[in-house]
Amino acid sequence: MGKVIGIDLGTTNSCVAIMEAGEPAVISSQEGGRVVPSVVAVSKTGERLVGQVAKRQAVTNPENTIFSIKRFMGRKFNEATVEEDKKLMPFKLTEAPN
Repeated sequence: MGKVIGIDLGTTNSCVAIMEAGEPAVISSQEGGRVVPSVVAVSKTGERLVGQVAKRQAVTNPENTIFSIKRFMGRKFNEATVEEDKKLMPFKLTEAPN
């Protein structure tokens, strides 16, 4: 049997599990948590940050910290709800060609 991975991409938190001996096993983060904040960031020095580390620095680096991105997935850039939500985000959103 091939390797199986399951990803629960949540608006606030995400979780990853693999199949081990026919049973799902949640992968813990480096901090030991079973869920990881759905946050990514680029620090002022250019370092890529994910999860709890990204969330902790969001207050001092809001324009480079991406969160709640799931609300935009599958939506058109010019939809009314997207237009309203964009105003609430400290980071810049750019329209994709598709």
